[in-house]
Amino acid sequence: MSDSSDLLHRFLLPDAHVRGAHVRLDATWKHILSHASYPEAVEALLGEALVASALLSAHTKVEGRLSLQARSSSALRTLFAECTAAGTLRGIARLADGEVPPEDLASLGSDAMLAVTIENPGLGGGEPMRYQGLVPLESPTLSGALEDYFDRSEQLPTRLILAADGERAAGLLLQALPGAGSDDDGWNRISLLAATLGRNELLDLPADILLTRLFHQETLQDLGAKPLQFGCSCSQGRVEDMLRALGREEAEAAAGASVSGQAEIICEFCGKHYHLSGSEIDQLFLAPPAVTPSSRLQ
Repeated sequence: MSDSSDLLHRFLLPDAHVRGAHVRLDATWKHILSHASYPEAVEALLGEALVASALLSAHTKVEGRLSLQARSSSALRTLFAECTAAGTLRGIARLADGEVPPEDLASLGSDAMLAVTIENPGLGGGEPMRYQGLVPLESPTLSGALEDYFDRSEQLPTRLILAADGERAAGLLLQALPGAGSDDDGWNRISLLAATLGRNELLDLPADILLTRLFHQETLQDLGAKPLQFGCSCSQGRVEDMLRALGREEAEAAAGASVSGQAEIICEFCGKHYHLSGSEIDQLFLAPPAVTPSSRLQ
């Protein structure tokens, strides 16, 4: 599902003591959009979140998955984007019924939060190790909220530039290297160059051309590229675990409400349909649950 445009590039600007990452999504982004229809503002926000999840996975040691999740009790109920160590992406957004898209993230209310979660495999096949950071959504943009997150969690100067439309999604992350705090000139120089980057340039140009144009006066060290593509972690086992978590009564009600007498579960990320008959649901509550890293579909 990926092509030559769907890439995560990592790079270094050694003279300025700055590291960076660039992401551009084409086929992967279109594939994700094919599973749902979003208002334009929400579509752009989801694209930015997907790009940001990939950018953060390049910056942080991720052996499992990294996710961004914004929640509020107002218009935008959920914004979820995930990137795995293997380079697979998925995401979803949900608006409250009848609500119009928010003008900006800061308008979501005082309870709106952004969670950055890293889930790595447990040692010796044990429970996954989860690390989560939370930041209030006080910035009007997702890039601003993530810069707030880095400021609070790592105290390292960080700049994110994100953009998405119905065709592509792209982003650039720049961060001062640890221990480079005394080199304000290098960071200020790179920040001023980044400020000249236009939205259309970010969306349209591949990494090699964009980075060369932007930092042509700097020493640019290419640290390699990784392909990105759509991928969903739903499975029959996860669906069964979810039904167990709902309890026998709700699981049987889901089957009883269906004309076919089967419980039908549709993955909101990839659109795959799962069906379980009444007898299969009975068996779920007779057999011990399978040991899985997570019983959540997301």
